[in-house]
This record gives sequence, structure tokens and C-alpha cells, in this order.
Amino acid sequence: MGKVGITETVCRDAHQSLIATRMTTEEMLPALPLMDKAGYHALEVWGGATFDACLRFLNEDPWDRLRKIRAAAPNSKLQMLFRGQNVLGYRHYADDVVEYFVQKSIANGIDIIRIFDALNDVRNLQTAINATKKEKGHVQAAISYTISPVHNTDFFIKLAKEFENSGADSICIKDMAGLLTPYAAFDLISKMKKSVKIPLELHTHYTSGVASMTYLKAIEAGVDVVDCAISPMALGTSQPPTEPLVATLQGTEYDTGMDLDILTQIAEYFKPLREKYLASGLLNTKVLGVDINTLKYQVPGGMLSNLVSQLKQQGKEDKLDEVLQEVPRVREDLGYPPLVTPTSQIVGTQAVLNVLMGERYKMVTKETKGICKGEYGKTPVPIKEDFRKKIIGNEKAITCRPADLLKPELSKLKKEAAEWIEQDEDVLSYALFDQVAVKFFEQRRAAKYKIDKDMVNMEEQTHPI
Repeated sequence: MGKVGITETVCRDAHQSLIATRMTTEEMLPALPLMDKAGYHALEVWGGATFDACLRFLNEDPWDRLRKIRAAAPNSKLQMLFRGQNVLGYRHYADDVVEYFVQKSIANGIDIIRIFDALNDVRNLQTAINATKKEKGHVQAAISYTISPVHNTDFFIKLAKEFENSGADSICIKDMAGLLTPYAAFDLISKMKKSVKIPLELHTHYTSGVASMTYLKAIEAGVDVVDCAISPMALGTSQPPTEPLVATLQGTEYDTGMDLDILTQIAEYFKPLREKYLASGLLNTKVLGVDINTLKYQVPGGMLSNLVSQLKQQGKEDKLDEVLQEVPRVREDLGYPPLVTPTSQIVGTQAVLNVLMGERYKMVTKETKGICKGEYGKTPVPIKEDFRKKIIGNEKAITCRPADLLKPELSKLKKEAAEWIEQDEDVLSYALFDQVAVKFFEQRRAAKYKIDKDMVNMEEQTHPI
């Protein structure tokens, strides 16, 4: 095993996990030339919730952000997170939208696309994988890591082989809830390295407090790349910090070859920003602590806070323990889905309803019905037929890839968004977040109109008629 690569998450997952994705492009740009020189394997800068947050909260064009980052870090590989057939939205999109989104992401500067599916259903990844290959991008297929009676080492190795055969260039073990413990990581990665030929990357969160130790054991087992965040934006629900790992590996066979002096300068740049987020309340100290209950309940941090707030609204906070005991039961009924967006919300909400109603499945959400019907894809374990009947009655279950039932929608979306389109990419912003995107387009147009008007006024003052 030689040099270990580090992917820096500060411009995507670190601020998504700590400050609800509110870092602006202007706040990122000054650090990028330094990051470009530090020797990272890749910079994760786009995708996930950044696209939504740019449009919804920051009044920024996410495509413009990507182009500016590309210009500021010309020598680095840029990486994005992509939710399979959901792209960056919250439903399945037709194949033509998925293909066009991949094409435009790579054209605007993305090198590596990390593609995952909440159910690990490879059919939901295939269109995005093929499109990335066609555009000459690097396909990183991500396994949503979880723990359950069926999710063992053999299960994940079989999945990794399936991803490799479907065209992946590398595989990421994506541990979104920080559930992977050090020796479990050593076992999983040692065995996976023997059965797949392509590189392995490990992604985790510090939520349960074990993540840096997990990385060390994973590195000893032969992992090729790990995801870290520069220290001011690390720890808590974010990733393990970059600099301590680089220092730990210096002078060993795993040496990253990265420049600690440059990393220190990057950290110095983000320190005042961290103070600013703490002062504004964007960074809540609650997300910076260690919560070993993550391992006990296998519930991601964000899901736990959702459960607490749902119970608070009903004045039933005393029911939290009952709900936490109900989560694994609901999960078993629904075929053991990994708890990641959107399945974590679906399982959590149903568990709350089951406890509050005093009778299991007396009230069933539309989304729970959707999982039972197969709208999200194939669950890790088939859902029991009598349970499915109880939830969806005699409705016919979907057994094909859900997107096979969708008609091409790109030309229809182009017509709908025609009056707003100033660049090809705008149709994709509209496809994913229709009303949110329109609001952004309106503000963009108003700002342009104001600039034009100001220019005319200046001209008139310079050249009085």
C-alpha cells in the first residue's frame, strides 16, 4: 500500500453537515488557490444539498458557483455527490434529465461523480453511470453503508462487485451516519480489496466519535482515499479533520505527501468563518459533540433531531425511547432500507405515527406506501407479502426499475421554463426545483434590470444630452 489520497469536503459535505449548506461561493473562493496547491486527491465542491441551498437560501446560481470554483482550482479534480435517478432533487427523473444533468455537470468542470441510491438499487444508478462514462467523467459508485441483520460484510462485497460490473471506476463506502467502527472497517476493507480491482474510498462522519480511528484502520487495510474536512469545519456531524491525519501518516508507508504548511494556511482562512457561523447561530454547538447513541440506535444525527422535533410539536417528548425502539421494527417491515435521505425521513415519521397512534400502521404516510409499492426501487430484503397487502391493499407493486415508467420530460421542461432561460443549464435548475428556481430567475432578472438602468443613468451623466 502506498500513498493515501485525501478528498477535502469543506466546500460541500462539511458545511452541509454543520451549517445547513449555507457557505457562500464568495466565502469559498479565497481558499481555493491554496487548496489547489495542497496535494489533495480531489475537492468535493458540488452536489448533495448545495444546489438546492444556492437557489433557495443564497440567491446564487449553482452553475455559476461551479464555474468559479473550476477557474479558482484549475489543477484539482473536482467532485460532486449525485443521488442516482433523483439527481439532486427529491423524486425520480426521466433518463433524459439525468443524462443532460451529467453532461452539463462535466461540461462546467466536474471530474468525479459520486453516485448513490438510498436503497443501494444498482438499477437506479445505471443511467447516471452510463452518462458519466459517455462524457469521459470518473464514475464513483457509492454504497450507502448501514447496519442490520442482513447488512454484513458479504452483503457489501457482493454489492461492490455489482457496482464494479456496472461500470464504476472506483467505489466509495458512504457511511452517512458514522456507524462504521475501526475494526469493522478493517475487516470490510481488507475483504473488499481482495474481491474488487478498482480503488476504494471511505466516507464517514464524526458523529459517534470514532471516525479518525476508523480511517486509520481502513488505511491499514488498504483503502485508497478517505474524505476529510479542514479542521475549523471538521468533527461533530462533519468529517474527521484533514491536518491530524496528514501528520499521523507522515514518514510512514501511507504518507499522503501533502503539505502541512499549506493545510495550516487553509485552516487559518476558515477559522474566522467558523467564528462568524458560531456567532450568527448558523453553527450550533450541539452538532459538534460526540453522540455514541448513534451506534446504539443506528439513527443518523439529522434523523434523531427530526424525531425529537416531531415529538416536541405534539408535546410527546417523553415518547422518544419508544420511537427509537420502533424505528428498527419499521425498518424491518420495510425491507431494511439504509437510513439516508429520503428513507431515514420515511422510516422515522412512520415510527412516530405508530407510537403516537397507539396502534401500528393505523395511519400510513404516502411515502411508506411508496416504499411498499416499489416506487423507490428494490429494498435490500423483499417486503413480506401480507405486510405489503396491509399497507397498499390490492394495488399492483412495481417490479421494474421505477424510472422505466417515466416518459422523457426534458423538452416539456424546456417549454415550461422558456421565458426564464438565459443559459442551457437553467432548464436543469427548473427541472429539479421548479418554483424555487423561478423565484431565483425572477431575482436574477430584477438585478440585471437594475444594473442596466444604473448604466444608462451613468451614461447620461457622463454624456449630458
